[in-house]
Amino acid sequence: MENLLNRITINPEIAHGKPTIRDTRYAVVYILEYLAGGDSVEDLLQEFKGLERDDILACLAYAAKMLDFRESKVPAA
Repeated sequence: MENLLNRITINPEIAHGKPTIRDTRYAVVYILEYLAGGDSVEDLLQEFKGLERDDILACLAYAAKMLDFRESKVPAA
């Protein structure tokens, strides 16, 4: 999993400092939202040129890791 996490970068000059994939403008949160909305990995790979399967897995790994460090609450809708 650590190898995947190396794909996630945080740069204050890119995407307002949100975690992104390999210093691109593809924010982790947006990829996760697409997945939560029902898009498949294949859908995302077709839609976002330059994105790799391991990038999507890295987003999932990052989200899992972040849950270890934060208090878990379900946000109000």
